[in-house]
Amino acid sequence: MHPYRTHSCAALRASDAGQTARLSGWVHSKRDHGGLLFIDLRDNAGITQIVIPSGADVLETAERVRVESVITVTGEVVLREDGTRNPQLATGDIEVRAREITVQSMAAVLPFQVAGHESYPEDLRLKYRYIDLRREKMHRNIMLRSNVITSLRRRMIDLGFTEFQTPILTASSPEGARDFLVPARLHPGKFYALPQAPQQFKQLAMVAGFDRYFQIAPCFRDEAARADRSPGEFYQLDFEMAFATQEEVFATLEPVMEGIFTEFGGGRVVSAAPFTRIPYAEAMAVYGSDKPDLRNPLRITDVTVPFAGSGFGLFARIAADGGQVRAIPAPGAGDRPRGFFDKLNGWARENGAGGLGYIIFDEDGGKGPIAKNLEADRVSAIREACGLKAGDAVFFAAGKGDEVAKFSGLVRTKIATELDLIEKDAFRFCWITDFPMFERNEDTGAIDFSHNPFSMPQGGLEALNTQDPLTIKAYQYDIVCNGIELSSGAIRNHLPEVMIRAFEIAGYPESEVEARFGGMLNAFRYGAPPHGGSAPGVDRIVMLLADEPNIREVILFPLNQQGEDPMMGAPATVPPARLKELSLALDLPKPKPAATKA
Repeated sequence: MHPYRTHSCAALRASDAGQTARLSGWVHSKRDHGGLLFIDLRDNAGITQIVIPSGADVLETAERVRVESVITVTGEVVLREDGTRNPQLATGDIEVRAREITVQSMAAVLPFQVAGHESYPEDLRLKYRYIDLRREKMHRNIMLRSNVITSLRRRMIDLGFTEFQTPILTASSPEGARDFLVPARLHPGKFYALPQAPQQFKQLAMVAGFDRYFQIAPCFRDEAARADRSPGEFYQLDFEMAFATQEEVFATLEPVMEGIFTEFGGGRVVSAAPFTRIPYAEAMAVYGSDKPDLRNPLRITDVTVPFAGSGFGLFARIAADGGQVRAIPAPGAGDRPRGFFDKLNGWARENGAGGLGYIIFDEDGGKGPIAKNLEADRVSAIREACGLKAGDAVFFAAGKGDEVAKFSGLVRTKIATELDLIEKDAFRFCWITDFPMFERNEDTGAIDFSHNPFSMPQGGLEALNTQDPLTIKAYQYDIVCNGIELSSGAIRNHLPEVMIRAFEIAGYPESEVEARFGGMLNAFRYGAPPHGGSAPGVDRIVMLLADEPNIREVILFPLNQQGEDPMMGAPATVPPARLKELSLALDLPKPKPAATKA
């Protein structure tokens, strides 16, 4: 017999009754029922109930062993008595009557309990992550992640993609975040950068003639944490295709996403391919976001015209000054009490707005503060534009540019949430397309790239030479699910002259482009195929599938919100001798003086 186990803790069934089995695992829980002691023994696969009768030779050992100790149990598989079977367990028809118990490792007193569903502070959980991962939900999340990655890999290979590994130590690249730098010991004063994404290398793989590349790629970005973004590192399904159009990239990824979310979605509804395509300008106008949640049925309407020159002075002035008034419908809200509208007004003020005006529609027209000061025909025009009826209401956001667009998007989400309109148990996908190639920097007034600088501008070199840069669109796209951006992607700029001109518009002289991206530029000069791709985030995919609000719940050993690992003590100081070896000297910021009381 094997020294540790003949079966996993999920393997035994009623048909095994009468056999001798040996199991090893962690003591999940203990229960003393008078003459019987029960132990739930847990391993990676599941749980088996162990029973130790009163007077058994192993009773003393079983009584002294602590929860989460590792033990090996040998005994007879017996059927549970009627009325004691547990249909919630795969092994719920049997138990193992212990004949031998060996304590492999005695557990100390736990910092928190593994069994049960209590909540504990995140930093405590991360400090003892190896214990936290024993908990049922966390174990399920990490196993889900592994299974998702396995399925992604299989699906990409079935589509004719080949897996490659790109370098981890590379040069700095403008991907939109800060790099993590690694000092080069053999080259004093010089640094490697950890890749924010394998962007340049996957494009070079296309130039090298590998037609369809993918990898489950680690990416590193020195940026702040948030609920859907892990600081430090993350993983993505990175892929690239040669001789591919934008629609072919979409048609490649859509069945992969639909398949993954159907396979692991637990019966939830999944958008069928092809996914909805929404141009960026339309997304901002209709949803108030370039990451629209299509489970939300509300649509924003521009009602600037009905307010222009109207008796409602505030909105009339905004319209006259080149601003916009946007209407966000609230179907069925007309019968809500006044407190509902006051609550939303207060919420708007908390989010930096002056308030949240509204009209309530009834059989006679409209009522409310705005309707009192607005001509009846204009109220009717707003109602018709928004497709509303008696008993509905509409809220308004007014201002200029992206500011009013984004706030109206927040209002849309808030109203749908308050009215319980967001579709449940569904994954709704869409593509956001036609992103602007350039944008104006609000601080400097200069022209910047608005998205990926390596994207092909729509219209190519002619557009760069003849159009206002702010009107040029790019072959750039995002895939979004339930309001979460899973990936950015693009058809790449594979022509050196187009790339140099695009960077020139963004303020980079040719000499700097050659210095920073010479490797890729030179490669393009030796024959580069048109190519494009995308890179959906694995962590975000699993977060959605696991229905977790925080991405750290689906990562094996994540950093905390401050970018620290309380378990391993990272980041940490290094000895002076190590700094000297790396030709580094520290110039640390001086601590701020403590505040003094007057």
